[in-house]
Amino acid sequence: MILSMTGFGKGETQFAHKKITIEVRTLNSKNIDLNFRVPHCYRELESILRGEVNKNLERGKIDVSVFVDNSGGETTTVLNKEVIQAYIDQLKEIHQGDTTELLKMAVRLPDALKTEKEAVDEKEKEALLSLFANTLEQVNKHRKDEGVALTKDFSLRLASIGQLLKDVIAIDPERKERVTEKLNTSLAQLKLEVDQNRLEQELIYYLEKYDITEEKVRLANHLDYFHEIMDQDTANGKKLGFIAQEMGREINTIGSKANHAGMQKLVVQMKDELEKIKEQLLNVL
Repeated sequence: MILSMTGFGKGETQFAHKKITIEVRTLNSKNIDLNFRVPHCYRELESILRGEVNKNLERGKIDVSVFVDNSGGETTTVLNKEVIQAYIDQLKEIHQGDTTELLKMAVRLPDALKTEKEAVDEKEKEALLSLFANTLEQVNKHRKDEGVALTKDFSLRLASIGQLLKDVIAIDPERKERVTEKLNTSLAQLKLEVDQNRLEQELIYYLEKYDITEEKVRLANHLDYFHEIMDQDTANGKKLGFIAQEMGREINTIGSKANHAGMQKLVVQMKDELEKIKEQLLNVL
């Protein structure tokens, strides 16, 4: 089963006076790359959330955002009265100004505001973790849906390469005949006496250098293996990438040995299809 590294999930829930919203976005990356934005009140739960991400999403560039909308008018930020009064007293020592103006200055100075830690009770914790689990499920569903589309695309391109390989196999005998004919014509034009036995030996050696039998067999095996790995249930993006590299080597070798315009055209088409597969593989989990 192909899974994409691109995914998105969003969940919302209401708990007491709070509206909690969680968004998770994933993109392709060689390894897992986590970026968390969590309100101060939920910092103690961040390690648990990170563990859930590692367990469920495996790999990719993952952005997690948790938002809290306090609809009850309550706030955890309060005035630090003692500090503000101390500032005002010090300011009066410098200048006996209007108390209101001094207050405006004091509240802008460091430590004039303080944030009181708001404890997260067990019910709120359970609500948050349940919402997070549902959001991760949405991400995985999105990844599976993207994977289905990728699988269809890969299957079409693999079928195209397979057909092009059949065309290569079909014209291979003609290619060998042309190479042999070209050598014989060149020798005839030289008007030299040659040892036929030695000529045949050299011709066999020359043709073996252009033989692509092994490349054709290996490329066909790689195509079958690609299909086999796609059908596995585990994450397989990296393994498919390795197979694609091996396919590229065989196609390049066929091209370097071709010495035939028609076969070179088929090789170029195979390379084009393979490059499109490699581009898509960058997004496979």
